[in-house]
Amino acid sequence: MFYYRDATYILVVIGVIITMIASARVKGTFKKYSKTYNVMGYTAEQVAKMILDSAGITDVRIEKVRGNLTDHYAPTQKVLRLSDSVYGQKSVAAIGVAAHECGHAIQHQVGYAPINLRSVSVPLANIGSYLSWPVVVLGIVLEKVNLIHLGILLFLFVVFFELITLPVEFNASHRAIKILEERNILSNEELPGAKKVLKSAAMTYVAALLSSLLQLLRLVLIANRRRD
Repeated sequence: MFYYRDATYILVVIGVIITMIASARVKGTFKKYSKTYNVMGYTAEQVAKMILDSAGITDVRIEKVRGNLTDHYAPTQKVLRLSDSVYGQKSVAAIGVAAHECGHAIQHQVGYAPINLRSVSVPLANIGSYLSWPVVVLGIVLEKVNLIHLGILLFLFVVFFELITLPVEFNASHRAIKILEERNILSNEELPGAKKVLKSAAMTYVAALLSSLLQLLRLVLIANRRRD
């Protein structure tokens, strides 16, 4: 009942809409350029292997993972996982995504500061994600503003994590496009498609941050209302 009586819940709705739009856009862009195949005939995992080898990364294996756009690099396991929609595919979209994940592997190899900071902040972000709202709700029920403030502090860990994620993702995409261009893996006609796919993917992280900021604003408004 708390949500139905709380006018600030509109901020949650706005955040959800922003996230849904960003998600729909990346899926649409990926689908569009999945129909454009690279003239060299490379598959995504072949490109990933080429990029890793050229960067001197020989201890990372490439695996297929189930799902659509579930691609990720697992640094602790030294595994680059490519989804069903990417692995084995020769499209510009698939190659762009595979190159992006290689960008993360390169970031770890060169000690890119933001990705190291993000890795360190993961435990705090998880704590903030799981506990912030329960603490806030408990503060509301018990009418303890200090508990609400503690919940806000915990949620700040989530916001910080998403904020530091932005340079990590944009940098990985920048590295990917630069390598694809310099090594002539994609032609000048194919590169714009890969750029659009990676740009739309990056916007999902921007949307996630905006959604979290709206959540943070809501928490602050709730705290101020309870204090008054």
